[in-house]
Amino acid sequence: MLQFLCSAAQLQCQAEWAPLPADSSGSVLFAFPAAGAPGPLAGPSEWHRSFPIAEGDRQSPIDIVPSQATYNPNLTPLVVSYELSASHTISNNGHSVMVDFEDCDDKTVISGGPLEGPYRLKQFHFHWGTKTNQGSEHTVNGKSFPCELHLVHWNAKKYSSFGEAAEAPDGLAVIGIFLDTGHEHTGMNRLTDALYMVKFKGTKAQFDNFNPKCLLPSKQDYWTYPGSLTTPPLNESVLWIMLKDPVYVSEKQMLKFRKTLFCNCEEEDGRIRMVNNFRPPQPLKGRTVQASFKS
Repeated sequence: MLQFLCSAAQLQCQAEWAPLPADSSGSVLFAFPAAGAPGPLAGPSEWHRSFPIAEGDRQSPIDIVPSQATYNPNLTPLVVSYELSASHTISNNGHSVMVDFEDCDDKTVISGGPLEGPYRLKQFHFHWGTKTNQGSEHTVNGKSFPCELHLVHWNAKKYSSFGEAAEAPDGLAVIGIFLDTGHEHTGMNRLTDALYMVKFKGTKAQFDNFNPKCLLPSKQDYWTYPGSLTTPPLNESVLWIMLKDPVYVSEKQMLKFRKTLFCNCEEEDGRIRMVNNFRPPQPLKGRTVQASFKS
């Protein structure tokens, strides 16, 4: 998830950061250079060589097994307070499409639930696959969804900057939402219609007055657990809040993600479609997944 933490202004056109092309099975290595520097690409199975924390005790994503989650009656409903005018830009960083938000105050925050105070929204981004049975990072009883949305927030009450929070064990809170295919999602149309403006890596465009609350399901039962960023440097700094109910989008809307975006810059030879940008589930290693609802 680190690449999604950078501001759009920091985007650079570096071919070595692009995921590898799809192989004969349609899979793509979600690959990064060793130690975050230009060099040979390495997929998730190799990240531990440069980032030992990849084998740490609270890595993400995970497979959520509802029957093994612990119901916690003290988990209150999540309070989502998003400001319509806070969205700023949409960008392509070579790994996902991302929408950034102004985060200089507490106008766009989440609170309640497992959180001890408000966390400010910094950005949201997506992970998706080439087909409907893969794409999400988290899974439920081993089932993958076509896409997963991450709304990334930081603890501004305790830390002075987003970067500082990303290094702290209680610095970030991410709402994860599964996307499944079904009927058209009207709130998603403005986003998918804007993808053509950021087709290539390093591109960005204005994207004002978008309230991501429209992307949340109407019912917000959730699972929560301590975890990590899902890309190098894989900091174990995230409190995950995974919503149980998926949001439905049309197959046409999903195809816009799969067909419009590229991992490389416009001037580069060859077009590498942006697909399969997800890390596989990691071992739970004794962590408890709590549920805000009874199974």
